[in-house]
Amino acid sequence: MRIRWEPFLERVQERGEYSSRHEAERAARVVLALLGAHLVGDVRSDLAARLPETFSLILLNPLQAAEPLSPERFVRATAAWIDGATEETAKWDVGAVLSVVADGCDDDLTERVLTQLPPGYDLLFGRPRAA
Repeated sequence: MRIRWEPFLERVQERGEYSSRHEAERAARVVLALLGAHLVGDVRSDLAARLPETFSLILLNPLQAAEPLSPERFVRATAAWIDGATEETAKWDVGAVLSVVADGCDDDLTERVLTQLPPGYDLLFGRPRAA
């Protein structure tokens, strides 16, 4: 079931402790564009089907990634795309957005997404795996 726009942004804003909806939307756009570059096939389309339509389109038409980014490089890339962001604030942005995305997915889809990503993304999604 698709998450509606307002509830999605409300949760990102709350989790990211953003002062405005605009900040939450900016973080979501950047993080989902970067995430979309790392997912392929049914996993990307199944995840897109859960997101509000605008964010779904961003995920399905991603920025191009030359190679899979480690979680640390994903955070650095996020910082580079958000004006005024530092690696520390970008980690917060990524965690806020990806944890809300994970909340909107069942465990199977979340696991399928994590399987396509380099090790360590489970923490960014707020779903730490057992070692």
